[in-house]
Amino acid sequence: MNQERVVGIGKVPEDTREAARKMLWIGIWLIFLSAPLSALLDGRYSPAGQALGWTGLTVFVGLYLVMVFRNTSRSLPPRVIHTTLVILGALAIGLSLALGSPWLVLFVYVAVNCGAVLPLRRATWGIVGATALMCLLALRADDPVGLAGPLLIPALLGGFAMTGVRQLIRTTVELKEARATVAQLAANEERLRMARDLHDLLGHSLSLITLKSELAGRMLPDHPGQAATQVADIEQVSRQALTDVREAVTGYRRPTLPGELAGARTALAAAGITAVVPVDVPKDCRAGDLHEDQEAALAWALREGITNVVRHSAARRCTVTLTARQTLEGRRIELVVHDDGRNAVAGPHGNGLTGLAERLDKAGGTLGTQAGPGFTLTARVPLGSGA
Repeated sequence: MNQERVVGIGKVPEDTREAARKMLWIGIWLIFLSAPLSALLDGRYSPAGQALGWTGLTVFVGLYLVMVFRNTSRSLPPRVIHTTLVILGALAIGLSLALGSPWLVLFVYVAVNCGAVLPLRRATWGIVGATALMCLLALRADDPVGLAGPLLIPALLGGFAMTGVRQLIRTTVELKEARATVAQLAANEERLRMARDLHDLLGHSLSLITLKSELAGRMLPDHPGQAATQVADIEQVSRQALTDVREAVTGYRRPTLPGELAGARTALAAAGITAVVPVDVPKDCRAGDLHEDQEAALAWALREGITNVVRHSAARRCTVTLTARQTLEGRRIELVVHDDGRNAVAGPHGNGLTGLAERLDKAGGTLGTQAGPGFTLTARVPLGSGA
């Protein structure tokens, strides 16, 4: 299922369609209000009773839906929560006393609301209190056990189940916030590292260029030959600084296997594809004996393979394996990206795979593909002495 079409746990709906889908999921549980609704429709009440029943039921359902819908995504102020719960409880008591036993089912929704919007300790007292009030009012009927018994389990089970759902939602929201914070901290650390590296690379070179420029300017009128020597030194220093900057930028742009593995999991999950991807690089494939060019080639292969799966495969499952193998040519790291897509066809490589094959060849590796069933991309690079 495409995750872009699902209202995630703890996620605020972004448009009318998502809001309607979430409201439908919450509102479907209102089916248990069939008892008071039937009582209103069968004509057993006077006109005043009908007006009271319809008005009370409308207000009760509206408050219930607003509380559960809103509070599962974004907490309401405590004063609003407590006031609304008091109103819901008062409606449940008043309608049960005025209109009879069919309205005792409202206490189930009061218990569920307590579990959805209150902290765990207060929710426990609210659920137990609502259930106790329901049982107490059931004593007014001729068959209190038969009346309250079927509602006892839904009230307790629904209320405490909602406490678990609420805790799950809060944990999910906190996890998303923590991930965003970690990502921001990582970005800040990367910016600091880049600033530090650029300072170390260019600080000395630029200072030397400035010093020699001033010296050449003073020498130019009386000693043009020495000034030309200083200008030549400036050119050499600037060229070396440019080379250092290019090497640094290349290092920043070079992909790594851990980063691409994390990116693969994110991309596949966003496309609704079940991902079987290693969390980290296996110990026997660590980059201790792997040259950075070989690691970069494998990382590019993984990126290209995952891009093809997401864009072209129509797959439901994708598996990524990374293993070290002993071959006749020596030890090799083998990366395999396999999907169960239906759009895999045998034929000449496209531009992406052709460029990838050339990149792997420069790193001493090879690229292989196989179509049917699904599509398999295999990239191998030397490890250790074979690199």
